Amino acid sequence: MAAMAGGGDESETTTTTTLDGTTDRSGKAAVRSKTGTWRACPFILGNECCERLAYYGMSSNLVNYMIDRLHQGNAAAANNVSNWSGTCYVMPLLGAFLADAYLGRYRTIAAFMALYIVGLTLLTMSAAVPGLRPPPDGGGAVTAGQSAAFFVALYLIAVGTGGIKPCVSSFGADQFDDADPRERQSKSSFFNWFYMSINVGALVASSVLVWVQMNVGWGWGFGIPAAAMAVAVASFLLGSKLYRHQKPGGSPLTRMLQVAVAAWRKGKQPVPADASLLHEASAVSAIQGSRKLEHTEQFRWLDRAAVVTADEEDKDGKNPNPWRLCTVTQVEELKSVIRLLPVWASGIVMSAVYSQMSTMFVLQGNTLDPRMGSGAGAFKIPSASLSIFDTLSVIAWAPAYDRLVVPAARRWTGHPRGFTQLQRMGIGLAVSVLSMLAAGALEVARLRVAASHGMLDDSTNYLPISIFWQVPQYFIIGAAEVFTFIGQIEFFYDQAPDAMRSMGTALSLTSSALGSYLSALLVSVVTAVTTRNGGLGWIPDNLNRGHLDYFFWLLSVLSVVNFVVYLWIAKWYRYKQATTSYELSSV
Repeated sequence: MAAMAGGGDESETTTTTTLDGTTDRSGKAAVRSKTGTWRACPFILGNECCERLAYYGMSSNLVNYMIDRLHQGNAAAANNVSNWSGTCYVMPLLGAFLADAYLGRYRTIAAFMALYIVGLTLLTMSAAVPGLRPPPDGGGAVTAGQSAAFFVALYLIAVGTGGIKPCVSSFGADQFDDADPRERQSKSSFFNWFYMSINVGALVASSVLVWVQMNVGWGWGFGIPAAAMAVAVASFLLGSKLYRHQKPGGSPLTRMLQVAVAAWRKGKQPVPADASLLHEASAVSAIQGSRKLEHTEQFRWLDRAAVVTADEEDKDGKNPNPWRLCTVTQVEELKSVIRLLPVWASGIVMSAVYSQMSTMFVLQGNTLDPRMGSGAGAFKIPSASLSIFDTLSVIAWAPAYDRLVVPAARRWTGHPRGFTQLQRMGIGLAVSVLSMLAAGALEVARLRVAASHGMLDDSTNYLPISIFWQVPQYFIIGAAEVFTFIGQIEFFYDQAPDAMRSMGTALSLTSSALGSYLSALLVSVVTAVTTRNGGLGWIPDNLNRGHLDYFFWLLSVLSVVNFVVYLWIAKWYRYKQATTSYELSSV
């Protein structure tokens, strides 16, 4: 906690209020000495830690619940988990839009947490209450009502977690004034602490809660996450007096559409070589809560939206129709979003690799020997609990990155952060390939052991291979996360326009959604193709007769191709150029 204690709690500036337009909860300018910085962040980090404990506590072992209690096959259960996980990462677009445009981040978080609690409560009831609880094996078929209660609960949770996810990290970063050098430096530290809090919650979930689900019962296994979410709500609300709030800047979708329409209407207008001739608000940005953005040369066809025609010049720039004439800052907002899209797309395959931890890695682990020790009293570790090694990897790599990797890289590159944000993400993409190679190599060894021990048709007993041989693939994914996912959080917050930072964070999260959907699509396509003519396919219910290794090789090839494309994208990308000071609209 030394970083939190000494990370710039008080600014040296003599200004008593913040300069970035943030307000306190009463709507007045935020006072530096009473709001924000590290005094407010523990409540936000506590909320995130407990919320992630709740999320991973009910999701890490979800594929086994669907197989054991809903009696689904391996492929069907993996697809259902992937589709649900994808929805969790699509819903951030809704939460981010409401936060940036109308509600603000605080009220959006509070509203979606209420839905989250309802979903977790219903999920607990569906696993514990007679009538809603599915019958055990041999106890009859799962009814439509039981299945409906489970999936309604699941997708209420998806809406809740998705709605708050893009807002929490942005709301935490809002507690630091960009116009103050010391607070701005602390903002970088916040993202590391934020990701650390995620993994502390995940650590408890993947160890304690998965064990509870497998050994005590699913009612308790889902009830504890519901209680953790209640603690998350309490933690967040307790800090209400200390928070700084960014005012919503109106609909970003409307602003971007105005630029597109205005540029189309002026399709035949030449764009002046001198960018100073383009329309811009004179003193302050016309977008509340946003700095002015400097003109860039990319996508010059959009600059037509800011070209002042003779008719508009006669009006002396008074109250221009925003569907005909836009400011340079408004045009650059759309350019910034367009530039982010290729970087965003490059994260989809990495997210598909990451999603294997809750699907294929668990199915692979179900066939391995989970015993620690020998004899009847040996402790059995659930396969879903192996994700604890991903979490431990992140907890180990995050401080190592700051204290070892960055200083070493700084001497080599001369960059203050060691690597640029794009370089950091690229390293993670390369590392993720190794995790699929490790998983594929283990699967080849597993199939050979199954054949040599005459267990190809035995899907009920464990193979004589320790489940801990899966540790390398989990640990490598954790290392890739530290480079790519933390880099993404900071990159999309930093590079998104000021009034669209929740949307920027949501955009990065949707790559995780599409990664889950890509994983589900690959499973469906692979199953359809490989089961033609009565074949068992790569991923049958009895994995000893399948070829899960082929699926891992497929993901390895896709990851290599994705990395090569990313190198071109990173070379093409141009970082956002904003004015150094915040000039806020009074409207």
